[in-house]
Amino acid sequence: MIKQPHILLIYTGGTIGMIKDVETGALKAFDFNSLLVKIPELRLLDCTIDTVSFDDPIDSSNMNPKYWGDIATIIGENYTKYDGFVVLHGSDTMSYSASALSFMLENLAKPVIFTGSQLPIGDLRTDAKENLITSIQMASLNIEGIPIIREVGLYFEYKLYRGNRTTKLNAEHFEAFESLNYPHLAESGVHLNVNSEHLWRPKPNADLILRTAMDTNIGVLKLFPGISRPICEAILRSKLIKGLIIETYGSGNATTEDWFLKLLEKAIARGLHIVNVTQCAGGSVNMGQYETSSQLKLIGVISGKDITTEAAVAKLMYLLGENIEGKEFKTIFETSLRGEMS
Repeated sequence: MIKQPHILLIYTGGTIGMIKDVETGALKAFDFNSLLVKIPELRLLDCTIDTVSFDDPIDSSNMNPKYWGDIATIIGENYTKYDGFVVLHGSDTMSYSASALSFMLENLAKPVIFTGSQLPIGDLRTDAKENLITSIQMASLNIEGIPIIREVGLYFEYKLYRGNRTTKLNAEHFEAFESLNYPHLAESGVHLNVNSEHLWRPKPNADLILRTAMDTNIGVLKLFPGISRPICEAILRSKLIKGLIIETYGSGNATTEDWFLKLLEKAIARGLHIVNVTQCAGGSVNMGQYETSSQLKLIGVISGKDITTEAAVAKLMYLLGENIEGKEFKTIFETSLRGEMS
């Protein structure tokens, strides 16, 4: 007889963990030790649930690599005890965190599902209960005790996405996230429908390895018409930045102004890793397709292909933290490590 899946719920903070005081109307932190009392529907799930919370839950605007490491460590320390993990997280930076955890958890072979909500769990019209319940169901899916989802996912408003493919597109609608460059992994309707062909397949029988060293000495430069030369010089000549993401136009195009290209070339020669990511919500960088991107390719700018800015930030921090340098850095960045790019 196959035992019930055992799920660990990790609360980091965010709207989903708030409940409204019926007398004062003020929001206060939810006591996750009384989870089954507040949400009795969880008793209907075919799994057992334990909970752990950050000592001081945070707003996701304060999320940083130290907290990513804390989440990864909790998962690592409990990896053999549980069949799946659900991380409750504020929605604003959830795509960054899901991306980061996908790189930190090398050889992950169990589900780690991020979820949150647009309204507090105690609100009358909350989306929190459905997101929470279905995330736990997604983390519990298995065939003869083997998890079906074996990667970092993000569940929101009836869809499960690959975490490192997501972007938050809307601050008001319940359907807050989208994965424009990769199909969703599963959908919740009358039935839970899993798109098996799109799931990540980890290495068989490989041990989980935690990679929590993240180097935050990076920057993001969004191009726009009329961008100032002095601003670009200040960024590209800085000795503090080890990696820079440039958000370019369309399929990776940038100004062909001589001063701009020379700044990039000198920065790359000095050892700065520069990654080209499109500003567009969907689509891919294809350097060399137009004249306005050919020079970027020639001087050694790294192609981000169809990676999101959120995943590019996490991947850049991860590779710098692993002390990968030179041509190897470019080769590895342009290679899909956790399904983050096509």
